[in-house]
Amino acid sequence: MEESHFFALLQRMKYIQRWSLMRNTEVENLQGHSLETAMIAHQLGVLRNTYFDGAVDVNRLAVLAMYHDVSEVFTGDMPTPVKYFNPKLRALYGEVEQLANETLWHTLPEEVQPCYEEALLGISDEYAVLIKAADTMSAFMKCVTEKAAGNDEFNAAYDSIYKRLQDMNLPEVNLFLKVYVPSLTKSLDEMNVSFAK
Repeated sequence: MEESHFFALLQRMKYIQRWSLMRNTEVENLQGHSLETAMIAHQLGVLRNTYFDGAVDVNRLAVLAMYHDVSEVFTGDMPTPVKYFNPKLRALYGEVEQLANETLWHTLPEEVQPCYEEALLGISDEYAVLIKAADTMSAFMKCVTEKAAGNDEFNAAYDSIYKRLQDMNLPEVNLFLKVYVPSLTKSLDEMNVSFAK
């Protein structure tokens, strides 16, 4: 088997900073965001299956979500206002993202490429919707914690991202907002979590 650059490239995710146009109280990198998105996606799938008659493979969903932004090891994090400035620019950037994913996929040994095909080259509709919801939820959670730290820089982003979550009209998203998001503004002492007996 020949040398592969796949994991060397993935290691660079930790160097890609998110929210580059904003003043941040805490820097967020792509690697941390990808893990958080995978955890959120997993939970959204669990909520869908448990409360809304879903049949999502939550482990597959989490793995697909882990790779949702890997193209950024080549492109960097394109700020949302730039990425969505106009439809033509968004379409062109989408092509660049796809090319970056294909390039990354081709760094894998040929025998294992099929195992990464869905994650890097195309996700089915139901899973894509939940991953987009998880990605958006991760951004919203960042806004919540920045605002809680007194950073008014995130006020507009908070409002617009919250609206995007509501516009998704997904019951598992609304349940996640109700159950998990309020604790984000609490200190560890306020959460008063005790060890299980």
